[in-house]
Amino acid sequence: MHMALDTRAWTRADLDRLPDDGNRYEVLNGELLVTPAPSDVHQAIVDWLSDVLTPFVIAHRLGRVQHPRSVVVIDGSQVEPDLMVRPFAPLRGWENAPIPFLIVEVLSRSTRRRDLGDKRAFYMEHGVAEYWVVDRETRVVVRVTAAGEERVPGTLTWAPPHTAATLHVDVAAMFREVLG
Repeated sequence: MHMALDTRAWTRADLDRLPDDGNRYEVLNGELLVTPAPSDVHQAIVDWLSDVLTPFVIAHRLGRVQHPRSVVVIDGSQVEPDLMVRPFAPLRGWENAPIPFLIVEVLSRSTRRRDLGDKRAFYMEHGVAEYWVVDRETRVVVRVTAAGEERVPGTLTWAPPHTAATLHVDVAAMFREVLG
């Protein structure tokens, strides 16, 4: 005999009832996403990119570079990217924060499918200008925009909105420095 499973959509309110156990909990279109704490290599990549992005964002007054524990809240979903850049705005709760114009996720075995699928679709559907997916297995950054995707193994040139400035990110150097 088969038993029907009673499934329901997860909500942002449900996240508040989950334990603070080192896992990352997100809700994406009613689905609960659970990710274990990042590995040292994962975090080293996030740190490397933050060290490159932050001075550029500050120098050109583009907004703020935000790290994990900063969230994107849209239509009942709440996700927590590895890095993001948001324009300046008064602080009035995550629900009122502007949409980031750059989101960065570093792939791991447990997040590969959702970072390349569901999260990618979510970010593009909700107006994120650029989404970088760092793939340490293939040593490329997959840059996703409304115009499509490109795989960048060498130098990634980022031209953020509302500025003539460009940032050149040496993807190959990042992987050499972090992975050896």
